[in-house]
Amino acid sequence: MHTDTERCVRAVQSKDARFDGWFFTAVLTTRIYCRPSCPAVPPKVENMTFLPSAAACQQAGFRACKRCRPDTSPGSPEWNARADAVARAMRLIRDGVVDREGVPGLAGRLGYSTRQVERQLNAELGAGPLALARAQRAQTARLLIETSELPMGDVAFAAGFSSIRTFNDTVREVFALAPSELRERAVKAGRSRNAPPRIPGTISLRLPFRAPLNPDNLFGHLAATAVPGVEEWRDGAYRRTLRLPYGTGVVALTPQPDHIGCRLALTDLRDLTIAISRCRWMLDLDADPEAVDEQLRSDPLLAPLVDKAPGRRVPRTVDAAEFAVRAVLGQQVSTAAARTHAARLVTAYGEPVEDPLGGLTHLFPSSQALAGLDPESLALPRSRRATLTALVSALADGSLPLGFDSDWEAARAQLAALPGFGPWTTEVIAMRALGDPDAFLPSDLGVRRAAQGLGLPSTPSALTARAAGWRPWRAYAVQYLWATDAHPINHLPV
Repeated sequence: MHTDTERCVRAVQSKDARFDGWFFTAVLTTRIYCRPSCPAVPPKVENMTFLPSAAACQQAGFRACKRCRPDTSPGSPEWNARADAVARAMRLIRDGVVDREGVPGLAGRLGYSTRQVERQLNAELGAGPLALARAQRAQTARLLIETSELPMGDVAFAAGFSSIRTFNDTVREVFALAPSELRERAVKAGRSRNAPPRIPGTISLRLPFRAPLNPDNLFGHLAATAVPGVEEWRDGAYRRTLRLPYGTGVVALTPQPDHIGCRLALTDLRDLTIAISRCRWMLDLDADPEAVDEQLRSDPLLAPLVDKAPGRRVPRTVDAAEFAVRAVLGQQVSTAAARTHAARLVTAYGEPVEDPLGGLTHLFPSSQALAGLDPESLALPRSRRATLTALVSALADGSLPLGFDSDWEAARAQLAALPGFGPWTTEVIAMRALGDPDAFLPSDLGVRRAAQGLGLPSTPSALTARAAGWRPWRAYAVQYLWATDAHPINHLPV
């Protein structure tokens, strides 16, 4: 979008927050870059240039605006709606792969050479993988500086910087303030807002999103299907345990009118960026609800559902392999039965964790831990046992790589080849674990009932034909159709 100068200028002059994260405005006279909704007086048109990423702005010598804080805007919705190499690369960079494995590791996961990856990212984002990772480290550093009392040396290490000097230089370059000055400003701002006291050992922050956001089905689904010990709804927040590259964590996510409150307790602060990225992914916070709802409203029978409660998101997962296992456990049984089956696996094979602020007890079992389970110990039909053991084996030996960076169609083909995997199981995994915004469940009983009630075709083949007009957002259409039912997944817990 950043190449459409006229459209970008209109967005900046109207301070349109819908475009935050889509592009950044770099001001040639002040050498500052902003988000489109910056509250400052818009610069003259001839002094504006538009860039596709914060990393591109920083690489071109611009520093972040102190008023609108462009580094904290929602991410571009493109990276969650596309399945090409650039989108997959961006999802991996957000998950910290470049910091952990370097550019060769990123390229290896994508199946390209490092030169090809760098060329594609530079062409589309104006910055290569190292610059994009550096921008992310700067953002993480700012979060730790402003929301924790850690010594600056610990902040630098946790944010992924190789030295204190690099940390200091990067913060000054990007934010035009020294780390100590950033912390001082944050302390003063907190006192002026009567901010609540910090809880030792936790980091509190706000996760931004593009309005509107309807939290009912998003948090309702996560709470209603929560696996005891791994997830819970407590004091108005969805809480769950996290398995992360360097350690473990517990997150509490609270819906608010203009943001999602996020409180993290991590055993290793190097996991902060990854934890935030996975929580944003789970809550689908980088979606563009205006684009989604506009397309779905084009169907006159679907439009009333969208108008009644716009901004529905697709509830996803922080761990694709975990969700795949839970999808098999949930085949042809009630939500309560699926939770019971999952809870038994957690008790038998999950890794214990400490949660002094709540009732969480375990991580969901890893694929490697489940590879040793005895099928005869499962209270499941024999065919379902075979399905589960085949899935776990493929996940554990790496022959079935599932993640938000997966090639959607290749993953579908691999899943469909497993015994017991029909279209419903494959598509629900594509929707909630892989993040395909066009995944569709025409055979789902709830979808068919809703379609019939609206006067839409209710047979899978006819409904699929009608849904062609909803593409590429059929996964969101499923959320609106499900919402016609009184099932607990569609309502915030009381």
